[in-house]
Amino acid sequence: MTQFMVRNKVQAAPQGRSKLKWYGPGLLWMLSAVGTGSILFTPRVAAEYEYQLAWLLMLVVFFMWVMIREMARFSIVSGQTMLEGLFSLSGPKGWAVWFILVPQLLAAAVGIAGLSAIVGSALKEFLPGNGSLYAVLLVVLCTLFVAAGRYKMLEKYSRYMAIVLMAATVVAAVVVSPNVPAIAQGLMPSWPQEPDLYIILPWVGTILAGSMGIVWFGYWTATRGFGGGLESRERDDESEADTKEPAKETKDCSESERDQKIKDWISVMTGTATLGVVAGLLVIFSFMVLGSELLAPKDMMPKGSDVATDLTQLFSDIWGSAGEYLLLAAIIIALGGSVLANQDGWGRSFADMTLILTRDKRENNQSGPIVNSMAWFKKVTGLAMFERRHLKRFYVVLVTGILPIAIILIFSDPVAVMSASGIIAALHTPFIALTALYVNRTRLPKALRPGLFITVCMTIAGIFYLAFACLYLWNMATGSGGG
Repeated sequence: MTQFMVRNKVQAAPQGRSKLKWYGPGLLWMLSAVGTGSILFTPRVAAEYEYQLAWLLMLVVFFMWVMIREMARFSIVSGQTMLEGLFSLSGPKGWAVWFILVPQLLAAAVGIAGLSAIVGSALKEFLPGNGSLYAVLLVVLCTLFVAAGRYKMLEKYSRYMAIVLMAATVVAAVVVSPNVPAIAQGLMPSWPQEPDLYIILPWVGTILAGSMGIVWFGYWTATRGFGGGLESRERDDESEADTKEPAKETKDCSESERDQKIKDWISVMTGTATLGVVAGLLVIFSFMVLGSELLAPKDMMPKGSDVATDLTQLFSDIWGSAGEYLLLAAIIIALGGSVLANQDGWGRSFADMTLILTRDKRENNQSGPIVNSMAWFKKVTGLAMFERRHLKRFYVVLVTGILPIAIILIFSDPVAVMSASGIIAALHTPFIALTALYVNRTRLPKALRPGLFITVCMTIAGIFYLAFACLYLWNMATGSGGG
């Protein structure tokens, strides 16, 4: 018989205007989520298809809203991360967590390399030298700051710059006088006669978050105290610093009272998720307008090592050289901040997955490949590698530091690198969506599970991403289409 996963204590949810202070995770998630999919892939899609895929954007944004809510639902109800829920599934021990970990190790390395390469392409417009060299230097600096836990101030300034970029993008989209009839037509589902999935699929895979970004939303809401925060979670000083103080101390209550408090928290979280996706949609759609109105008429597709220069056309056509430098500066600071945030997010996630996967063996003093490797590493370095902070730094340095540098040095085209990252995300999303739904439907009490509407939407979302993944794999196998 399955044992339901419900937190021991539930904090009282905020009411009225006090809810506003809890909407921060939605904005933070949005700021990190819109980076690549907006700045790079949306103008590329718009330059090729103008508004024809606007309906697809709306659909994916809705699916993203559904998926991030379900990730956060599990954390609020259970007091644990979705990774713990996946670990509880029957079958080979930890198989679902392994299916998250292995593809994301590749996605992390490729994603950091792509983000850094785009920043390097912008830096070479300001400074003499090679874009790849600047990209490598960025990875090195970001890795040092994140591994040392000293990046918070830099990330704060990058968020401010991201807000400036987003505001300028929305204003620019209004200034160019978008073609309203064309937009209305684009909201009606249609498909290009000669679709290039190499352009479309990375965009779909990175709209708002990407596969691991879906998981991160649950992290960010939980570590900021939604429902009372995470329970029975090994913490280090860095993660404690991010935790929001709970609203009030709880008292023992009946099951019905507990369920109502949890539902109140789910309602607050829903507002947070809605704010994040709506704000993100506004920015992404603005980039679609700019790409359709400014790049498509010139038949200009942002690509290659000069992608940052191509993208400056979005602002320079409106505000001249000032707009060009604004966009270049925004790319450097905003995407540089995304490198920091992604290194931190992936590092924490990989550390959590490693601790979950090795918990039984560590508690029973058993050996295993990971346990033995970490024991050897401790012997060589003197570091207790099964402490969360050390594991996080290990992954930050190796997976989001050394490996991205190697990728940057091997592949010179940032668009190709980021496209690979987006394709991995699109291929991985169906598994995350469908297994998360299964966990919520089987591991949570009936009163707190997703209802029929959300269940149907999650199922359709998983099938949607699976169909796109199959379509792209078929395209690769047959050699049809562009790319």
